[in-house]
Amino acid sequence: MRTPLRKIGNSRGIIIPAALLETCELGEEVNLRIEGKTLVVEALNAPRKNWFTGYKVEEDANEWLTFPVDDNGEWEW
Repeated sequence: MRTPLRKIGNSRGIIIPAALLETCELGEEVNLRIEGKTLVVEALNAPRKNWFTGYKVEEDANEWLTFPVDDNGEWEW
């Protein structure tokens, strides 16, 4: 796909079509790098994305009730 480089101040930019943004899962920020003479635009790695998917609060919440508590009223740091 060809697209023009547009002047933005002293820089240049491109318009990325919505279909490409969705397909590549690009968000508000991207990672840019150079490979030879090729500019690579890639989605940021989100290591904690969907971290809690499948976590069931209702079932796991009661687990803390069996945790031993040693509370003499004063905490020392």
